[in-house]
Amino acid sequence: MPTLYEQLGGSAAVEAAVDVFYRKVLTDDRVSRFFDAVDMDRQIAKQKAFLTMAFGGPANYTGQDMRRGHAHLVERGLNDSHFDAVVELLGASLAELGVAPHLIAQVAAIAESTRADVLNR
Repeated sequence: MPTLYEQLGGSAAVEAAVDVFYRKVLTDDRVSRFFDAVDMDRQIAKQKAFLTMAFGGPANYTGQDMRRGHAHLVERGLNDSHFDAVVELLGASLAELGVAPHLIAQVAAIAESTRADVLNR
């Protein structure tokens, strides 16, 4: 059975999804403040590598684990409402690109599996 990465469309699909996702994130008042001082080119590259790995594609992610990578954001107030907004924006990005609802649900489940670590619980 093909991986989620393959079902989504591989590298080109992940790249498109991340680009649309960050366009949405950076204009969403619920979460944009967490990216004020972020090098977005670097962030986008890290996110593409992470999602590629998380979806079953080539594992080229070399960033921090979720807990360490988001600890500074938790200190700045990152909470469940922000996490929910990010998952919502990711789903909306995939829908905008024509991804099937059952695949979006799989992506949301993967994102949900990181909640405890992202929120440092």
